[in-house]
Amino acid sequence: MPKSEAWQRDPESYPFSTVTETRFQDLDPLGHINNVAMAALFENGRVRFNRNLGLERRQPGERWLIASVAIDYVAEAHFPDPVEVMSGILRIGTSSWDICSAAFQNGACVATCVTTLVLTDANGSKPIPAALRSCYEALLVKRG
Repeated sequence: MPKSEAWQRDPESYPFSTVTETRFQDLDPLGHINNVAMAALFENGRVRFNRNLGLERRQPGERWLIASVAIDYVAEAHFPDPVEVMSGILRIGTSSWDICSAAFQNGACVATCVTTLVLTDANGSKPIPAALRSCYEALLVKRG
């Protein structure tokens, strides 16, 4: 039984989508996409989400650090079918935010992921600027 909520497994919940090819080397001995490869697929989706929307641009000295990544495996994924990673903003805090993603293969959700990122500079965490916060607010997931 998946730990994720039903809305997380619904493609209509997400404002962004990207498709990534699976690779033969992503398979484990049981013949399905392994957990490390699934984490890499989510990373690729998250990077494309940020880059496509211009969110990777930061001020000099700023860094985005990943504080946590939680993946729930819903079903097996297989090679050679591509995986569609859908993403959106789940939560916006003072200096951190969550990106919620789901991986779909052949129309079925195979995994969900929540990644917490923190905005930092040389002095530690720093507040999310108003312009960035506004951008994130426009990309919120739709919770059913």
